[in-house]
Amino acid sequence: MTGIYDCFGYGSGYDVPFEERYKLIRKSGFDCVMLWWSNQFGRGDGYQEDVRLARRAGLFVENIHVPVHEQNNLSLDNLSGEGVFQSYLQCVADCCEYDIPTMVIHLPNDNNPLNQTGIRRLAELINKAEQKNIQIAFENLSNIKNLKIVLNKFTSNNVGYCYDSCHHINYAPDEDLLGMYGNRLMAIHLQDNGGSHNQHQLPFDGNINWDTVMEKIACTGYRGATTLEPMNWDYSHLNICQFLELAYERAKRLDYLRK
Repeated sequence: MTGIYDCFGYGSGYDVPFEERYKLIRKSGFDCVMLWWSNQFGRGDGYQEDVRLARRAGLFVENIHVPVHEQNNLSLDNLSGEGVFQSYLQCVADCCEYDIPTMVIHLPNDNNPLNQTGIRRLAELINKAEQKNIQIAFENLSNIKNLKIVLNKFTSNNVGYCYDSCHHINYAPDEDLLGMYGNRLMAIHLQDNGGSHNQHQLPFDGNINWDTVMEKIACTGYRGATTLEPMNWDYSHLNICQFLELAYERAKRLDYLRK
């Protein structure tokens, strides 16, 4: 099974309505999508409707990506910190309401270490996820210390890891993240690390050794989709259909390496 992040080019030349976008994703060959879960990227306040649109196009909704712009406030004992916490709680409720199994969260970066307030909020969030049987996958970025704290402290079956290949190479290349947390893998974001932004390239266009990455993923026993998280920043010469066709070809190459 192969998947792709649904906001791979909004505002960058692919301003295609999401209803049509999902049809094109499915037509290109993908089986599933992960959804950005907020009113940003042109979605507006009715973004929850995209679940129905994706499914109507024949796509499985693998997970949602919760809002990311305020994650560094999680440990703050003020309204900003409480706002982040409440948004995460709402995502758990939304996953339950829309029958989405998993939500992906960015923990604060390591310049904003988790304190007792942040840990307490995460404990409450995880308790709510357990009650609703929703999985929370914490993603690696420049947050490896915080990630280790959370994954080592919270061993619930509802708590796991989202592996991001490019963030791994860019922020923590010497850490064997899949070796440490691969047995708790709940989601994967596969992208390469070249191009104008040094991230979110299509696989095989950057510097990542995909034979090694996919072998490690295969060894974890992970059975979820081979899911890409590219952006079209360096592919302006391709229209949306051409981009999706190329992305699907790359996803299938990666999927083959997992066999």
